[in-house]
This record gives sequence, C-alpha cells and structure tokens, in this order.
Amino acid sequence: MSERPWLSSYDEGVPKTLEYPEYTLSELLNQMTSRYAENPAVHFFGNTLTYRQWNDKVNQFANLLIAEGIKPGDRVALYLPNCPPCVIAFFGVLRAGAILTQLNPLYSASETAHQLKDSGAKHVIALDRFAPILKEVATDCGLKKVWLTRINDYFPIPLKWLYFLKAKKEKTWADWPSDPLFLSFVKELEKFPTTPVQVPLKMDETALLQYTGGTTGVAKGVILTHRNLMANAFQCKLWFPGLPEGKEAFMLAIPIFHCYGMTAGMTFALAVGASMVLVPKFEVVQVLKGVDKYKVAIFPGVQAIYVAINNFKDVGKYNVRSIKACLSGAGPLHQEVQKKFEELTGGKLVEGYGLTEASPVTHCNPVYGKRKMGKIGLPFPGTDSKIVDVETGKKDMKVGEIGEIVLQGPQVMKGYWNRPDETAIVLKDGWLYTGDIGYMDEDGFFAIVDRKKDMVKVGGENVYPRDVEEVLFQNEKVLDCVAAGVPDEKMVDKIKAYIVLKPGYSATPEEIIEFCKGKMAKYKVPREVEFRESLPKNMVGKMLRRLLVEEEKAKIKKS
Repeated sequence: MSERPWLSSYDEGVPKTLEYPEYTLSELLNQMTSRYAENPAVHFFGNTLTYRQWNDKVNQFANLLIAEGIKPGDRVALYLPNCPPCVIAFFGVLRAGAILTQLNPLYSASETAHQLKDSGAKHVIALDRFAPILKEVATDCGLKKVWLTRINDYFPIPLKWLYFLKAKKEKTWADWPSDPLFLSFVKELEKFPTTPVQVPLKMDETALLQYTGGTTGVAKGVILTHRNLMANAFQCKLWFPGLPEGKEAFMLAIPIFHCYGMTAGMTFALAVGASMVLVPKFEVVQVLKGVDKYKVAIFPGVQAIYVAINNFKDVGKYNVRSIKACLSGAGPLHQEVQKKFEELTGGKLVEGYGLTEASPVTHCNPVYGKRKMGKIGLPFPGTDSKIVDVETGKKDMKVGEIGEIVLQGPQVMKGYWNRPDETAIVLKDGWLYTGDIGYMDEDGFFAIVDRKKDMVKVGGENVYPRDVEEVLFQNEKVLDCVAAGVPDEKMVDKIKAYIVLKPGYSATPEEIIEFCKGKMAKYKVPREVEFRESLPKNMVGKMLRRLLVEEEKAKIKKS
C-alpha cells in the first residue's frame, strides 16, 4: 500500500522504517550479556540472576538438550508459569536449535495431550504440580523425558525453606513420581558446563509453535520464526524512544507462555538490556511490592490488572511513580480505566493490539505524543495495515469506513502447523486477515469496533459490545463489566450486561439500564443486567465472552 497516513502521527524518535539485527534471540542474549554481564536480569521473590548467570544457565540447558540427543528442528515443550526456569529453558531450547512450544498451565490432560501430539514434542520442562497430568499422558504422547522444577527452586534462603515448611503443613507439597521419566531440572542442569553452544540457525527457520484458538475450537500451532520474534521485540523497543539500555526494570505479571507476555514482556526487556520482575500469578500486593522495590518503569498488562490496581484500597502504601509506560493488550482498554491509572502512577498507559499470528504486537498508540483514547493506535514500524470489506475481503475501504483489519509485516507468522487449509483462510496475497472489525481515521489511527464473531444484530442494527461497555464503565459503581449478545426464548439476540460492582456498592438492573439510556442508541441499551462476583477470563486476563453466551444457550435448552 502506497499511503501510510500513520507515519506522520508517530512519536518523535520513532523511525518510519524498521531495522533489527539479523541474528536470533539467543544471540541477542549473548550480546546483552557481553554489555551488561553483572547487571540484574531476573528478579524472583527477592532472588536475582545477573545477565551472566542467566546466560550461563541457558548454555547449561542447551548443552543438556544436545547431550539428550535433541537435534535442530526437534520440538521441546515448556509447561511453566513465570519463573527463572521458564526464561532459562526458553532460551536454552532456542540455543540448542530446537523448536519451542509452550503449554498453558490451565490445560486439562486432554488439551495437554493434544498439543504435545500435534507439535510432536517428546521432552518437557514443567512445574512439579503438572507432573500428574504429564504422567497420565506420557505413554500416549510418547514422552521421553520430563524435567521438573518447584516454584521455590530459585527462592532465596530462608524463603525457600519457609515455603517448604508451609507447603508441608498445608499438605500441598507433593513428592515427584517415582518414575525414570521424571528428573530434577535444577540438579540435571548443574551436571553440564556453561560452555557456549554454537548451533547455526537461519532467521526464517521455525523458532516457536505458539498454540492459539483453543477457546473457540481445537488449538492450532502458529509457526513463528526467529525473524518474527526478533522483529517484534525490536518493534516494541523502537516504539519507546529514549528508553535507556541496561537501566530499566520491567514488570512481568502477564504470563510468558502467552505470546503477549513473551514479546511485550520478556523479549522487549531483553532488547533493551532491562531486568525482569517475574510474577508467577497476578496478585496485586505482590505486583505493587515489585514495582516499589525494583522501581519498575515498563509494565505491560491487560485491563483487568490495571482495574485491580486502580481499585486496591492500600495502593497508597506503595510507590508506583517509577512507572513510565504501560502497554495494555489482549482486549480493549476502556477510557475510565486508563485515566485513573495514569493519575495514580504518573505514567502513560496506552492501548495496543496484536494477535498470536503476528508475534503478537502490530499496532499501538504513541506513548508520549498524540494519541487517541478508545483506539488501538498506529501500525508499528515495518507494518502495513488496511481495512477491507467484510463480505469478500478484496475491496479496500475508505477512511472511516468499517471493515476487517488486515496487515502484513516481518512479525507475521509463516502459517499454522500442519494446517494448510486453515492457513489459506487467514493468509491471502501476503496479508493476514485478523477477523477483527474496525476502521482507520484520517491520521492513520485504527480502531477496533469488535470481533467479527462478537457483533450482535439487534432489530437489524449492528451492535458492538465494546460500545456498551464504554458506557457501563462510566458508572461509578461498576468495577468490571462485559456486554454480550445472548439469545432470548425465541432465539433472537439481545444485549445483556454482566457487571461486578465495586465493594460496598449496590445497584439494581433497572438502575443500570436507566443509566445507559441517553448515553447510547436505544437499540444498544442492555435489555437485561446480571450482577456477578467475577467474570470469566483466561490466565492473561482476556474476557471470555463466549462462556457467558454458552451459559445463556444452555439455560434455554433446559427450559
């Protein structure tokens, strides 16, 4: 596409073209270690690994894998939350020339088995609590070796022992299976030298099979190359001009096993020689302590995280003014949440956009200059994007016209693993078809109206749940909310709002409906309101609207 109106809206210092190194993430770690060997790289419950220590352990694990017989192109699975073994194994697998695949800790045994068999991974690095699942599927999946780690393996002493005693007392400390398949990650690692590993790798070779689509069907592996991962890490880096190398701390409260946490957290941090504060599971106090202690500057997250911090009653006990910028992804960022978080921290909170098929980040609002609330922002350097008609996907839409967002760039996947038919549906003539409905304005800012599948027809009119949610968040009593198109008894869609109220507040459905009137078109006003203690979300914090719709359909079937 010849016209790129977004380039004139870039922050000062953001390049209009993309340049990134022609080497892999593994080599990037070597480069950063040579520059910042004694700088902190990983913080975990008060324990710190320097870049030298991190890189040494990566070499040890790469040597272990090679000694195990792992060859370039073999698949190795990670089954870990955010913890030191995760970042060690991630880079160790790549350094050995193998292909990485990451398992979701929420997976059932059948879902785990599907990904292991589909990817062909026979070796797994896992948290000890997943051992029963792996033991159950081991024979069916042909597993050859599982290296287990405990969450306290990299705790500092005495916290390591206090955790052990507490777990024993609460009977949550499980002994590992007495099976030669299972070995200790920490003990086996120490048997191997820190000798640098040199496995020649090409930038367009596969680095990662990142599975997606499990919430809407059978999960499929997205093929991401070394070029994809390196390009997206540097696109993130270039989007934050003036960020000093080797000085900042990143908060990783979003999981690395998710593509968003992997890139906007881990590989972005590596690209600027930063340290990472790893949090296994989001807990507001733990995150705030980490921000305060390590003077966190960059804090990628999702709306649910910022909502929790905004509404935490003791937030004033922690110094959060070190925060410079936060990228919010994996779903919409509503304006009220953005405003309150920026007032609280003094930092910038900007909405971005991406999808696993693009490594994943493709668009973002400028961090320091002109930005537009409620929009996903501008295409990253090196990324082209446009709007095409929903019906055929072949007609380019004009400025302001709604259609499907398509894009291309060096971060876009090669395709789906062993699924050429599905690949052909989303990759057409060099463009990735996202399935998201939106538009581009005259300044090159893109906006998501909603997902294709979430759009609701009410009385012949299109209703996008996000429009309804923007209004609901303006109500001072609303802590969290989601709107969805659900069927009535005649199987005709209606808008229903699901709301979590702030502690100490009460409201009636009629009150919420009345609040919406006058703030939106009549056909958009929710016909029904349900109050809940929580809303269904995945581990990243992305709202699972489809579960609510399925609940409503199940109710109708029973009646």
